[in-house]
Amino acid sequence: MLDLFAGPGGLDVAAHFLGFKSIGIEWDRSACETRYAAGLPTFHADVSVMRETRFHEIPASVEVLAGGPPCQSFSVAGRGAGRAALETVKTFIHRLVSGEDESQIDEDLHALGVDPRTALVLEPLRWLLKAIETEGRDPYRVIVLEQVPAVLPLWEVYAQLLRSGEGRLRGVKYEADCWELKTEQYGVPQTRTRAVLVARLVGSGPVERPEATHLPFDVRRGKGKAAQASMLPGGPGKRRWLSMADALDTASGLEGSSIDISRLRTKGRTKFFVVSNYGSNGDPKKRGRRLSSEPAFTVTSKISRNKVYKSTTDYEAARSDRFTIAESGVLQTFPHNFPWSGKDQAQQVGNAVPPRLGMHVLSRALRGNAPSSNELARSVTWPTVPGGTVDELRTIGCGDQSRCPQQSHKVTRTPRRSAP
Repeated sequence: MLDLFAGPGGLDVAAHFLGFKSIGIEWDRSACETRYAAGLPTFHADVSVMRETRFHEIPASVEVLAGGPPCQSFSVAGRGAGRAALETVKTFIHRLVSGEDESQIDEDLHALGVDPRTALVLEPLRWLLKAIETEGRDPYRVIVLEQVPAVLPLWEVYAQLLRSGEGRLRGVKYEADCWELKTEQYGVPQTRTRAVLVARLVGSGPVERPEATHLPFDVRRGKGKAAQASMLPGGPGKRRWLSMADALDTASGLEGSSIDISRLRTKGRTKFFVVSNYGSNGDPKKRGRRLSSEPAFTVTSKISRNKVYKSTTDYEAARSDRFTIAESGVLQTFPHNFPWSGKDQAQQVGNAVPPRLGMHVLSRALRGNAPSSNELARSVTWPTVPGGTVDELRTIGCGDQSRCPQQSHKVTRTPRRSAP
């Protein structure tokens, strides 16, 4: 599997526990350091540059194209330049497939003056077309893409064109579909909705929506209406969503666990509440709250700003705590001992695809079934990676640093003081 915009490795971690090999492309140096420490093969490079000048370095054995283009310009938490440009971006998708000159398309995109990250949602399509048009390469057998819900209309255009096989697709057709998936319905202890596209070459079998294993969480908690089944401890064929306390308690009890939540326990019971960094209904003064017996808020790059309180008394006295990086990773369903490295670790955690969701999506896309109970059970602990492997991966990924993203290895040095 080739993972574009790979980040610290959410989809790669999912692939590992399912028994598939992966390689990622990531431009952020810190995310690369995490990937090297985790033993994940990586190119420290710009996705566009890799496609334009280094495509030949991607193994021809890659059968799966995956990725989650940066979502900041589409996210409701951002300014939404991408959401405003959705209709325009749709036209660029059609122009790419119809065969228009890509340099002209790039020029027109630049002239729009939109957030440059908005154009990155076109990169998976460009990679797909590149594979089809490159001699000696086979079309990707499976495509898996994810983004914030606002991008679903673009995935629908992708799916329509992939099914058509027209233009630069040269008759290559895919079975394709896309959905909004709620992470808590797949065993992730947080509420987070993602727009997911899955495509398989015609003849590889139908594309099916990953089957939910857990109930949805009612974020309104039944306010203004009768309490829903999602608030009850069971349901036909589905388990109740996983809570923050459930996830952290389980992680803290693992052998050699890096999670210690004793500070959040009262009389042997994990009990706390979280006050979000974000305001409710657009009002920054109205901070949302979640109990430890509920799923977490969407884990974003600002999760370290959320405040954790053991009691109302602590809240009134302004005695707050914070989730550690390891704890934040567990709420994303990364293994408790995942080797977060480099800078901006909260940013890495928040930007990642939750591995547990990735396992359900990839397993359904690649094998046509759900991940096994044994695979899910093993996904809580990451294997130890020898130091020599880390060094080797860093050498492969960064080499002499000349082909890494510009300025990414720049070190700011503090001037030496003169001797007295």
